Amino acid sequence: MSAIRTQDLSKTYKTLGKAPVHSLSSLDLTVEKGEIFGFLGRNGAGKTTTIKLLTGLIRPTAGTAFLFDKEILSPEARSLVGYMPEQPYFYEYLSPRETLDFYGRLRGLSRDARQREWGYISELLDLREIADRRIRGFSKGMRQRVGFAVAMVGDPPLLILDEPMSGLDPLGRKMIRELMVRLNGMGKTIFFSSHVLADVEEICARVGILVSGRLAASGRITD
Repeated sequence: MSAIRTQDLSKTYKTLGKAPVHSLSSLDLTVEKGEIFGFLGRNGAGKTTTIKLLTGLIRPTAGTAFLFDKEILSPEARSLVGYMPEQPYFYEYLSPRETLDFYGRLRGLSRDARQREWGYISELLDLREIADRRIRGFSKGMRQRVGFAVAMVGDPPLLILDEPMSGLDPLGRKMIRELMVRLNGMGKTIFFSSHVLADVEEICARVGILVSGRLAASGRITD
């Protein structure tokens, strides 16, 4: 069973008085269960559009996609995904502990389950020292850690991460890379976009390269 499978997935934006913008054209892509897959492309190539389609945030103009053989717009498919946008948004007056509790409630977790989630995720992402500080004062790196933590709530088998290392210093990039490798070793499938070749080469076995909304190449890094 593949974790992600797209068939002729396309997205076109129409604007009044202007030519249609083909943000994504006929994407056929497969991500196998249990792998780290790097999705490469320049800014504007269509990476974020693809991710928004996979997570059900926008609807395709044509084609479809499946997550673990479940159609992307179904609640069953969305329940299997943890998503981290390029610029995570939070309620600024909440703390990391309160933020994870909030998303745990959205996931339908019981109070005991939410407490267990906090204990596990806060240790994994080193959040305990900032557990009760308000997010509005956080740096970019701290916000990325909280965003990653939110994606992990509910223990989803698939993590979809949009530019997870964007704007981080070298130490922060290293931490995120190591975390992805560790979670992959625990059985999670990780699909992440990037325009930095070095990050992808270091931890991915397979990659896809998107150019102007079209998949230019897909395969193993060794090839």
